[in-house]
Amino acid sequence: MASPTRTTLPPGAAAFTLLPRLLRQLSWRELRHHPWRNLAAMAAVMLGVALAFSVQLINASALSEFSQAVRSVNGQPDLELRAVQGSFDEAIFERVANHPQVAAASPMLELASYAVTPAGQRLALRIVGLDALVVAQLAPALMPVPAADADRFALFTPGAVFLNPAARQKLPDTGFQLQSGLQLLNVNVAGSVSAGGAPLAVMDIGAAQELFGKRGQLSRIDVRLKAGTDQAAFIRSLELPSGVTAAEPGDAAQRVSNLSRAYRVNLTVLALVALFTGAFLVFSVLSLSVAKRAQQFALLGVLGLTGRERLLLVLAESGLLGLVGSAAGIALGTGLAALALRLLGGDLGGGYFAGVAPSLQWSGWAAAIYGALGVAASLVGGWWPARAAQKLPPAQTLKGLGATSSNGHGHWLSIILIAAGALLAAAPPVFGIPLAAYASVALLLIGGITALPWLIALLYDRLGPLVAHRLLPLLAVERARRVRESAAVAVSGVVASLSLAVALTVMVASFRDSVTHWLDVVLPADLYMRTAPPSGSSSVAGDTVYFTPEFVNAMARVKGVSHVSALRNTTLLLDPGQPAVALIAREITDPASTLPLVGSALPVPPGHVAIYVSEAMVDLYGARPGTVFRRLSQSFSALASVERAQPATTLIAPPAASSPTIFYVAGVWRDYARQFGAIAMDQRDFERLTGDRRVNDLALWLDANASSSEVEQAVRLEADRLSGAGALIEFASTRQIRATSLKIFDRSFAVTYWLQGVAIAIGLFGVAASFSAQVLARRKEFGLLAHLGLTRRQILAVVAGEGAAWTLIGSVAGLALGLLVAVVLVHVVNPQSFHWTMDLVLPWLRLLGLCAAVVAAGTVTAWLAGRAAAGKDAVLAVKEDW
Repeated sequence: MASPTRTTLPPGAAAFTLLPRLLRQLSWRELRHHPWRNLAAMAAVMLGVALAFSVQLINASALSEFSQAVRSVNGQPDLELRAVQGSFDEAIFERVANHPQVAAASPMLELASYAVTPAGQRLALRIVGLDALVVAQLAPALMPVPAADADRFALFTPGAVFLNPAARQKLPDTGFQLQSGLQLLNVNVAGSVSAGGAPLAVMDIGAAQELFGKRGQLSRIDVRLKAGTDQAAFIRSLELPSGVTAAEPGDAAQRVSNLSRAYRVNLTVLALVALFTGAFLVFSVLSLSVAKRAQQFALLGVLGLTGRERLLLVLAESGLLGLVGSAAGIALGTGLAALALRLLGGDLGGGYFAGVAPSLQWSGWAAAIYGALGVAASLVGGWWPARAAQKLPPAQTLKGLGATSSNGHGHWLSIILIAAGALLAAAPPVFGIPLAAYASVALLLIGGITALPWLIALLYDRLGPLVAHRLLPLLAVERARRVRESAAVAVSGVVASLSLAVALTVMVASFRDSVTHWLDVVLPADLYMRTAPPSGSSSVAGDTVYFTPEFVNAMARVKGVSHVSALRNTTLLLDPGQPAVALIAREITDPASTLPLVGSALPVPPGHVAIYVSEAMVDLYGARPGTVFRRLSQSFSALASVERAQPATTLIAPPAASSPTIFYVAGVWRDYARQFGAIAMDQRDFERLTGDRRVNDLALWLDANASSSEVEQAVRLEADRLSGAGALIEFASTRQIRATSLKIFDRSFAVTYWLQGVAIAIGLFGVAASFSAQVLARRKEFGLLAHLGLTRRQILAVVAGEGAAWTLIGSVAGLALGLLVAVVLVHVVNPQSFHWTMDLVLPWLRLLGLCAAVVAAGTVTAWLAGRAAAGKDAVLAVKEDW
């Protein structure tokens, strides 16, 4: 007689009472019995989360530190009046300070120069001249604090400077020298300021103007308005000249954020490559786990487990993999970020936060977001295997028949995804970030991977007849044909990783080749000399570190020098929300040979001045070839008025400004040194319009029999005779500059090569996991082959042949997809991110070697996995069916 409990429960209820415990045991058993395979999936998720999270922490810490430094130096005024280039007439300050709506106004003169220690070492130093009587109201961090033994009026002493903590660490407490042109000016340390950031020296504004020959010049006015003042109306009432702009105080930090944004986003996307590949590894691992446990799932279905519950079981397993991997990734990412900040100082190779040494600022929100991304990637990878478990027909599966085959229409979905990716590649950037291009890359990869079964059938249906009379190749090819869904699952990770590796290889090779050709054009001379250290920014310090016209003429007379070409480098702030644009005045006789032009130079209309803009100027300012660039006309009217205040020895009389100069964009050139724009013009036009005859760099062409070392020695002797500063001159040959530039390039992309290797290793882990699961599930098949007369060596050859066949199709698909993605990276992502173009270069030997290495590794992996299943146990396994 049945018990009351059994008679009152519905069918299958007994199974449900034990279901939670049973499911936990099954999941734990699966994770425990295949630890290395599941660890590979967790490691892929961990690595992706760690890299992306560390990049986020590093960039956030560097940006936060830089913003704090900017706020401490700039204070918190309501408005900043800044010079478009260099400085402006201090007469504007009187008009601003006496305005009835102004509560306080602080004049400043900002300069960039180099400090020279008694030991001869040079340090890039920012110098701020200010009025101590008003600066405390607007920028208290810049308020000078005299040293204990200094006079209380030390600020007003000529040559007295006050250093911030970064400068005090690197400069002597007694005194040092500041560079102005080729002269060294003595200064004394009289105290300190609390402002953070890069090395900084504060001086009395009058002393700074006198020391650097900037009498009557300012570079910035900080303004605090009275309560209730309309800023827009106030700015209009000032009627500022064209050389002065009004900006919010946060624009300086915003400019640097804009400058580094594309670099940061691309680094983050590159770091997420490992996470993307990890999702495919989770997909591969769980797909084969579901295939191996198909009869278990079918039995659970007979006992009452619904398809939805089977789906949730597999998703729980994938979520557990993602959760553990993400937690480990957050911990590893934190350690990587702390190590990188200590070693690299927040630069990450980009050079955007020079002089900033940030401390790690851990973010719980960022950890949660990137941890959630890791779990989401794992769940996405487990979704399709979970759906396969949900759709298993219990009765057929228990009989060994399995699920019905696919309908064969999946290739249409692949075509739609690839077409959508191609269309997205043509979309414009969003807020300067190529979001559509990144989505295009993802769609191309997913579309290509979903097309793998169709591609396998297409290739091996034609290859099958060619091996019909060769037993072992026939077995390998026929299995790839018959179980192409499983083959596609196994090689999906290889395709994802190899395609990304191919794309990055092509992109880096194209970039390097373009940079090499660019260097050939921009470095035509035999020897180059400058007075700013190569690590410094000559464009920033161009107004304080320069060669005089007399020095340039003297260099042309040095024995062994046949020709001298000079270059003047200065900056223009055309848009307060964007980084400054470089203005380069140089000898341009033939633009086609002087500049790396994109296209041909256009004829210049009469009465116009020719300018040649970099590609970034076209994207950011609309300076298209054949048009007039009116923004530059306004800047040059300010330049001419400013330069009249310079020392007479560096000037010629500029023409009277009867009408604005019309600048005509005669061509576009590639510039891989300045991401946010550069304008090149003939030096004669620059001197005629501004009167400025100073130069920052000299290119020397040597006589045929001249020795570069002898010329360098002669130049230093001549510099000592003229100014006594021969030691301040830096020399570099064309070969040295090329070698240094390419070395920096290779070092910057070293992380790319490392990520390629990581991605491919993760893909091969997927192949190893796939073959390990499959060969264990195919022991009966191997036993049958052994009974039919195949030796163990022949069985291993079949397995290795299957590995070669599967990874070969994966390599073909990965190569094709990688080339498509490379086209998007080269022709869309790079121009939209960094505003420069490059020529597509295909390093076929490297690409074919990469594919061959993957096929070889996949073959060896399959062979090693097959050894465990092709022994005596395989023969005994056949008895299970007797």
